[in-house]
Amino acid sequence: MDAYLDNAATSWPKPESVYRAVSRFMRLVGATPGRSGHRREEEAARICDSARGSLAQLFNAPSPDGVIFTLNATQAINMALKGILKPGDHVITSSIEHNAMWRPLKALERNGVAMTAVPCAADGTLAPADVEAAIRPATRMIALQHASNVLGTILPIAEIGRIAGAHDILYLVDAAQTAGAYPIDMAAMRIDLLAFAGHKGLYGPHGTGGLVVRPGVVLETWIEGGSGAKSELETMPEEELLELAQIYQERGLDKELSLEVAKQLTKHDALLAHARDELGLNDFTQARPLQAALSSGASFVFGGTLPMIVAYLGPIKGMEYVQYGFAVVFLMVLGAVAARAGRSNMLIAVIRISFWGIIAMVITALIGHLFGTQVD
Repeated sequence: MDAYLDNAATSWPKPESVYRAVSRFMRLVGATPGRSGHRREEEAARICDSARGSLAQLFNAPSPDGVIFTLNATQAINMALKGILKPGDHVITSSIEHNAMWRPLKALERNGVAMTAVPCAADGTLAPADVEAAIRPATRMIALQHASNVLGTILPIAEIGRIAGAHDILYLVDAAQTAGAYPIDMAAMRIDLLAFAGHKGLYGPHGTGGLVVRPGVVLETWIEGGSGAKSELETMPEEELLELAQIYQERGLDKELSLEVAKQLTKHDALLAHARDELGLNDFTQARPLQAALSSGASFVFGGTLPMIVAYLGPIKGMEYVQYGFAVVFLMVLGAVAARAGRSNMLIAVIRISFWGIIAMVITALIGHLFGTQVD
């Protein structure tokens, strides 16, 4: 019988429930969450949300919304470090970090981030007082592993978390070796960012990991690409969030509340559109009143009045196709025109015009019902 002793790298064998869950998903669900809106995608999204909730409960995280899935702990650590630290910042770490932490920190150091590696004792232990002594005015983050995969040493995460909290310093913990094996309480340990591997102590499949982010902590993007939402933007959706948060701060809200308001707004297109209008970010009624008046007029005339005129032709055989053609063409073309005139989101302009179009369609149906039987 073979003995598997490499669980520090990847746990094996997995529980049967893991094999069954992966097999069921691949065979019966198979969709990508956050894309489209069909039944399989909704089931995939439900599974992801359920996993976020379970992880938030396991780690006593403030919110499941802060659970980000990654390929592994290495990607999660890179996301945290490079999403926060900038040239001129100072970061504190230990002398026994895994390369998943050490190499990104050294890369940041070459680009202007100052780093202090607090020496550990010969047995791998780390004194919290030594960490506190290394704090500088520019210290932005303390980044430590929870346990060493080489020595097995468990660092005093809770004690150092209290130090970080007392000095208002962000605290990143690499829990690749401990997640699922040792208790982790983000609230009690004052952890702002928790990186974990899914394929070790959590018994997940290969290629899984994550980063749990405390509400109020915003990461700048370090890799860009498709997001499955807000595809009309040329920047990542998170950049829009930061823009909104900055404006709310300038208008008197504190930083954390500004970030939370912006985060909630960016989840809902309708609320976001209203907020951007109120803030003057994409509504041109103040900066370009003439264009706004023309656009609103066009929305009413072409979105509502013109289809009503065409509706009078409804009793003539075949004219219903002309009606629908007019509606589709005018809604799309005028949506684009309104968007370009005001530098607005085309979707918002189309929704505005569609409102009148829907009213026109209802009236069209009524006219056809009342007068259509009078013509042979």
